[in-house]
Amino acid sequence: MVVKEHHSEHSSIDKNGGIIISAIEETDPSPKLTGWAGFKDSFRRADFEDLGINMELSEAEKIGILTAKSPLSRSLKSRHLQMISIGGAIGTGLFVGSGGSLRTAGPAGLLIAYLLTGTMMYCTVQSLGELAVTFPVAGSFLTYNSRFIDPSWGFAMAWNYAIGWLVTMPLELIAAAITIKYWNSTINSAALVVIFYVLVVAINLFGVRGYGEAEFFFAIIKVVTILGYIILGIVLVCGGGPKGGYIGGRYWHDPGAFANGFKGVCTVFVNAAFAFGGTELAGLAAAESANPRKSLPKATKQVFWRITLFYIVSLTLVGLLVPYNDKRLFKTSSVDASASPFVISVVNAGIKGLPSVINVVIMISVISVGNSAVFGSSRTLAALAASGQAPSILGYIDKQGRPLVGILVQDVFGLLCFLTASKQSGVVFDWLLAISGLSSLFTWASINFCLIRFRRALYVQGRDTSELSYTTQVGVYGAIYGVLLNILVLIAQFWIALFPLKGKPNASDFFQSYLSFPIVLVFYLGHKVWTKNWTWYIRAKDIDIDTGRRELDLDVLRQEIAEEKELLSTKPFYYRVYRWWC
Repeated sequence: MVVKEHHSEHSSIDKNGGIIISAIEETDPSPKLTGWAGFKDSFRRADFEDLGINMELSEAEKIGILTAKSPLSRSLKSRHLQMISIGGAIGTGLFVGSGGSLRTAGPAGLLIAYLLTGTMMYCTVQSLGELAVTFPVAGSFLTYNSRFIDPSWGFAMAWNYAIGWLVTMPLELIAAAITIKYWNSTINSAALVVIFYVLVVAINLFGVRGYGEAEFFFAIIKVVTILGYIILGIVLVCGGGPKGGYIGGRYWHDPGAFANGFKGVCTVFVNAAFAFGGTELAGLAAAESANPRKSLPKATKQVFWRITLFYIVSLTLVGLLVPYNDKRLFKTSSVDASASPFVISVVNAGIKGLPSVINVVIMISVISVGNSAVFGSSRTLAALAASGQAPSILGYIDKQGRPLVGILVQDVFGLLCFLTASKQSGVVFDWLLAISGLSSLFTWASINFCLIRFRRALYVQGRDTSELSYTTQVGVYGAIYGVLLNILVLIAQFWIALFPLKGKPNASDFFQSYLSFPIVLVFYLGHKVWTKNWTWYIRAKDIDIDTGRRELDLDVLRQEIAEEKELLSTKPFYYRVYRWWC
């Protein structure tokens, strides 16, 4: 059976010279197959002709348009983006990694590090929201670096982000296998990894809709668990558990609020960054959402609640329920589920059965992050290929909108998870963690700096934020705060890498803590040498602030925004407050 479908594409040039490609209309007679033939045909490449792009355009114009009108599927709904934003990155960083952070910094140091990182993360997501709603292009914030800062920096940031996710998948699968050993330590880890590996690969073969539905389901489980733990934690602190009695602030006095003073707090910043890693995925998914102007602002606003409720409140309770000198926190593996302070606090209260439930959620969380790794890396590689910064084969996107070659590359890297059967699996895990450790900090600093450069370009070119359908709630000053805090954390981490906590300077500890920096430097300088482009930034007057917008008529957009604001002003005060936060 063959279904006839018609498409045509209209392009226009706005008054500022930016090329804008309108939505594809149904006028071109290209057959759409169904059944088995349609299934096989779905794996064929979606090429320029399928997008209706004029082949007579220059290569630079094709690249600009391709990232704006990528063949990636646009089937993510608002509920998908909201749950990806709220619970998408809740994983071992919170459930397990917080145990090591509590041991290193104490309950007060833990809260300070996570709170500062959380405020920076909120500013970052707000900056990303404004950019991604305005330019929902393939690769999203990865292509913004090349567009608003410098192509070499964009190249370095994109590969840094891709490598970070490439190593995250095997890292999380190893963590999932270790979590299973909470119940049975004799099971072969390699056998367990096969199950998790096949599950993650299968989910992503269903395309972005499969990823969205899986993350929606996983996020609901994680959110319900955290909310349940918060309620239980308050009861336990007040003495409502089977044993232990009233706890209150006992452990803040003995053994104390800080474990290793200022240096301990600095050490925890990278753990906090790892815990918040993946929050930016909602922005990466913008190009694959049906209506980013409506769905993405809601998703970015939800980050506030995630930071406040899921991280700050739960970690406050963890610090009240578990002393930082608890021997169970001193485990050899950084992903040992039995070292989770969430599990320890429940065990201390004498509640049976619940620790196993929490460990099931931990296992689901690591599978979720592994799933996100495939999504993040494959889209990044496709964006790199589209912009000519990676082999073109990586830009292979099939007719179902799946970046197949990018997914295949991630699946090959994922096979590193089978090293869990080796006696050196701990060493492998540490070095994989080192590669991805600081990569998020560079990414977040760049997102904020892109917002600063975009606003500067608007000002220099005589335009303003009235043409933007969504603007960051914290403004340019929030972006500046985000950049500065990321830089301070990188400086603090360099100090910790050079002079480890309770240790002597050595090359192994230094590179395990700071490996991401030389990786970024090599990519950045390598691109400069290869392209012989020694300009350090794009001048604000030369920045393209039009290509890639889905809103084609800025005058109509301004009118719509004004009407929406006027309508909102007529609503009750409580509704306006709700819309501000949600």
